[in-house]
Amino acid sequence: MKISRIGHRYIDSESEKTIDVWFPRSSKKLKRSCLAEKVGIVKSDFITLEIESLDSPPQSTEEAYLRLHLLSECVVKPNEQNLEGIFSLLNNVAWTSAGPVLTSKVDELRDLISKENHHLVITSIDKFPRMTDYVIPDGVRIGDADRVRLGAHLVPGTTVMHEGFVNFNAGTIGESMIEGRVTPGVIVGKNSDVGAGASIMGTLSGGGKQVNSIGERSLVGANAGIGISLGDECIVEAGLYITAGTKIKLPDDNVVSARDLSGQSGLLYRRNSQTGAVEALETDSSRWGGLNTNLHSND
Repeated sequence: MKISRIGHRYIDSESEKTIDVWFPRSSKKLKRSCLAEKVGIVKSDFITLEIESLDSPPQSTEEAYLRLHLLSECVVKPNEQNLEGIFSLLNNVAWTSAGPVLTSKVDELRDLISKENHHLVITSIDKFPRMTDYVIPDGVRIGDADRVRLGAHLVPGTTVMHEGFVNFNAGTIGESMIEGRVTPGVIVGKNSDVGAGASIMGTLSGGGKQVNSIGERSLVGANAGIGISLGDECIVEAGLYITAGTKIKLPDDNVVSARDLSGQSGLLYRRNSQTGAVEALETDSSRWGGLNTNLHSND
C-alpha cells in the first residue's frame, strides 16, 4: 500500500528535532497554532510525505507519526504494518497546554508565556501523544482521552470507559466495551468486553513476540488477565490471570498448559473455589449476556 499525505509539523527551534506531525484526514494544508510557537520555542511547516510500503519499517519521526495516524484512522489494523524501531524515532515530549515541547524546554516555555495569562498544564511526558489531539474516531466514546494513545485502532461502536487504556498498534475490530488494558498487538473482536481492571499481555510485555487477541462475544472479567488468545464465546472469571504456562484442568480431568488452549472458542476459565485448580469448561456468550447494544450505538 502506497500512502501520500500532507502534514503540519512542529520542530524544536534550537535543535531542529521534529516534535510531532499532524496529518489531517483531508490531506489539506491545515495549520495549528500554539503559544510555544508564538514565543519561538517551536516552529512549524508543512510537509508532504510518501510511504512506498508499510511492510518496511519507518525511517523518520515524520513517517512514524503518519503510521500512527493510519492506525487511529482505521486505515490499517494492528499488526498489519511494520513498526520496528518506532520508539527510537520518537522524541520524548512534554505535552503541554501551550503546545508540545522538548522536556528540556518546559521551564523556558513557562517563563516566556508568563505575560499571556496562561496557567501551564503538562498532561504527560511521553513519546506518544493522546489520540484525540490528532484523530477523532467515528462512533466512539472515550471516557478519559489521556488513556488512549495515538496509534490506537478503535472502530465505530467502541466504548472506552474511564479506567480503560488502549495503547498504539492495538484496539478493536468491532463494537466492544473496554474497561481494562489493551496493550500493543492486541485485537478485541466484535461484541466483546474487557472488564474493569482486566489486562491483556501485548507484544511489549517483557519483550514478548506472542500476539494475543480476543474473539467475538467474549468476556474478560473484572481484574482478570490473559497471556493467551481467546476464541469466540469465551469467558475468563473475574480476578483470574491466565499466563501461557498456567495449568488448566479439563472436564475429562486431563491437565494442559493454557498455551495449548490459546485461540479455542467456547471456554469458561475459572478457579475452583474449593480445590484452587484452574478449570476450563464449555460455555457460550449466554452465560454472561453479551454487550448492551444501547451503550454502543455512539451516534
